[in-house]
Amino acid sequence: MSHRLLAGLALAALVPALAMAAPKKDVAPPAHLPTNAELTSRSKTAPAGPVEIAPTEADWRTPDPDNLMVIDTNKGRIIIEMYPLLAPASVAQLKTLTKRHFYDGLTFFRVVDEFMDQTGDPKNNGEGGSDLPNLKGEFTFKRSADTPWLTVTSSSAVSVGFMDAMPVASQPEDLMAMTADGKVTAWGLYCPAVAAMARANDPDSANSQFFLMRDAYPSLTKKYTPWGKIIAGQDVVRSIKVGEPVEAPQDRMVTVRLASDMPPAKRPKIQVLDTRGPAFRSQIAKILAEKNAGFSLCDVPIATRTN
Repeated sequence: MSHRLLAGLALAALVPALAMAAPKKDVAPPAHLPTNAELTSRSKTAPAGPVEIAPTEADWRTPDPDNLMVIDTNKGRIIIEMYPLLAPASVAQLKTLTKRHFYDGLTFFRVVDEFMDQTGDPKNNGEGGSDLPNLKGEFTFKRSADTPWLTVTSSSAVSVGFMDAMPVASQPEDLMAMTADGKVTAWGLYCPAVAAMARANDPDSANSQFFLMRDAYPSLTKKYTPWGKIIAGQDVVRSIKVGEPVEAPQDRMVTVRLASDMPPAKRPKIQVLDTRGPAFRSQIAKILAEKNAGFSLCDVPIATRTN
């Protein structure tokens, strides 16, 4: 097995059960059919569901260009927002390699449909890395009351929400008052569009290779280091040629740059809907009401716009 390939994981197929509708019984007609006025009155007094609010200018945030990785591939552009709080050592190493233009021309050598696209290897086969030291696994991090955070669902065991655009789970906020540093343990979730470090069997063997999630894969949680979220170009990620390994010609990263290193005229002008703003909160409330028990954080879209 190639040294730095992700461990093989079986994809589970979920087959929904079909519910049989009960036969209708004969029902006597109502003694009085409601008039149009009565129907109108009832609709006004009926409890309404959550109403989604249209975003205002205050609902949009501009990501730090020093934390934006811009990957121009032969299939199109991918923009990833990096999160130093989530994985400080991994983000620092990725930035160093990006500034060296280390990733230019490297291919997507292992791509599994409904799973992920793997790249970042100078050998383009899963066995290579950079001359920088390997990284310790950054599978969890600490968050405080100051961490940019929106709780979506919470229980006595875990809170689930967003750190900016990143889907995250953590210990409940109530525990902050009981810890010496006022922080709780949190961890990134493996939803579509999450970016993470690839590694060998050794949990501390990540180096230069990374992968981009095509779809959700929760079994990776706390086993690999997530470091970013794709905010534009998820359609490009899903268009990359599939294979284990990918047959020639492999799709490739033409150039990889930090937005802050690009000339201002060529720098992507992108904004992300602020997950702590009222517009996104109203969107979440509506989705929760509609999905109920079927709700998944991975199903929540986060809008972006370009100027």
